[in-house]
Amino acid sequence: MGRFLTKRLISMILTLFIVITITFFLMHAIPGGPFTREKPLPPAVIEALEKKYKIDQPVYMQYIDYLKGVLTLDFGPSFQKQGVQVTDLIWKGLPVSAKIGGLSVLGIIILGIPLGIISALKQNKWQDYVVTIVATLGVTIPSFVMATLIIYIFSSKLGILPSHGLEGPKYYIGPVIALGGFSLAFVARLVRSSMLEVMRQDYIRTARAKGLSEFVVIGKHALKNALIPVVTYLGPMIAAILTGSFVVERIFAIPGMGKYFVESVTNRDYTVIMGVTIFYAAFLILMILLVDVIYVLIDPRIKFDD
Repeated sequence: MGRFLTKRLISMILTLFIVITITFFLMHAIPGGPFTREKPLPPAVIEALEKKYKIDQPVYMQYIDYLKGVLTLDFGPSFQKQGVQVTDLIWKGLPVSAKIGGLSVLGIIILGIPLGIISALKQNKWQDYVVTIVATLGVTIPSFVMATLIIYIFSSKLGILPSHGLEGPKYYIGPVIALGGFSLAFVARLVRSSMLEVMRQDYIRTARAKGLSEFVVIGKHALKNALIPVVTYLGPMIAAILTGSFVVERIFAIPGMGKYFVESVTNRDYTVIMGVTIFYAAFLILMILLVDVIYVLIDPRIKFDD
């Protein structure tokens, strides 16, 4: 266990270092600069701003300073928001994104897995057809289309759901459905196909031949193995959803991380772009590590040394 975690920790640090390096130099390779405007600023003003934010220094010196800052979780100041640090923006937007993302993940697990199991156990019956049709629709409709449909039908036409903001429980319904709809449908389909494959294995026939109840066969023998590919998908999915869907947050005017990221891209706020990207990468790597640990807990045949 200790050896496994040490190896993964080293791998995580190397991966993060590569992500930081690529992100930093890509930002500096983009034509223009953070102070480029449609109406150009006077050269003296640009010179003063570049001196203030230390971007008049050689790139390698900026890179070293940035690495030192990342080590202390200091991603530098925002180029567009006066007196605001990138770390403050992340901590301000993260709770909002995590709240919506957490509810979406909860809905995906509570609904997606049981729907997939029911669909597999009732194969070629009406329950299976209903779940399959709904899941197929879910994976074919992108989240931004789902968000637009929810606003048009339930906010604009029926007037039963708010179209923007997060001022009460009703305000969460639209963003949570739009954010989790695709993943819920995908998980249901994944569980269904995985369950169907597991249910055809010899050890399931053996368990039934021993006279075990169907509840024990499904819950103890089939479900554990069927959930392995689902866990693989859930790790990166949770990281993506908890850190916010940039488009969905933008459509519902939610002040989460997605709002700041979209604004930073349109305003060329390089430090915010880099900070959010590095934070997302670190969170994603952490979730993948968690998935590897859960593998062993679900299936004892998988060892940490593997």
